[in-house]
Amino acid sequence: MKTATNSHADPNTKTILIIIDGLANEIAEKAMGSIHSWIEAGIAKHQVIECALPSASRPLYETILTGKTPYESGITVNTVNRLSNERSLFHDVSDAGLTTAAAAYHWFSELYNQSPYDVWTHRIQNDKNKPIQHGIFYHQDHYPDMAVFQDAEYLRKTYDPDFLLIHPMNVDDTGHQYGVYSDEYLCQARQVDQVIGHIVPAWIAAGYQILITSDHGMNNDKGASHGGMAAIERLVPLYVIGERILDIVPCQGVKQTEIIAYLQKVMQITGG
Repeated sequence: MKTATNSHADPNTKTILIIIDGLANEIAEKAMGSIHSWIEAGIAKHQVIECALPSASRPLYETILTGKTPYESGITVNTVNRLSNERSLFHDVSDAGLTTAAAAYHWFSELYNQSPYDVWTHRIQNDKNKPIQHGIFYHQDHYPDMAVFQDAEYLRKTYDPDFLLIHPMNVDDTGHQYGVYSDEYLCQARQVDQVIGHIVPAWIAAGYQILITSDHGMNNDKGASHGGMAAIERLVPLYVIGERILDIVPCQGVKQTEIIAYLQKVMQITGG
């Protein structure tokens, strides 16, 4: 059992991680007006980080949640479908006696709860013995981002999680269809920013510590639009919002493999 300060006694350790799938930093800086307004207001910070390789989703979900590179974790491509062999932030939070939740693509369930995912029985999960104790998962890339945030808000209000993961997929899906420099991709990034701009201020007022990032960027070749070493595929945004997390996460130099360590510090828990 890990030790931790009970975040129900200290609400400023409650943490929300938003992973906007497939959001290149270059486009985020053009489209994310709501988030950047909070930077101008002095309540948020932004930096550019470089994702691990390959710049693909399932390997980098694992990198963000465990701190391991794809080479280290063995989750090297999207087709590696098995439970993670690593300890994730979900494990650390639940072992500290705290509550976890996720509104996310079903690959997160396959990494940390059960694999393979069954679309008929695994969509809604409530099991305190699982790393993700409360989950609402989806399996279609075009599942609306608004619905993901609605699922997350249900989880937040119902289970009061100490750590909540939110993972919308529409930016990535649009990038695969139209490419990173398309009007459609830019507009999709603006749409998810508008959703964030609507719902996040209440979380800020409630004292949540919020980190927003992406797993990888996108290319303009359409189809398999990421996975390589181009800057547009590897450079992603990292935003932090909240008094406590602003003090803990440095203004520059954060590595994708270090995100878990900063979130552990924010939540006052130790890793396995």
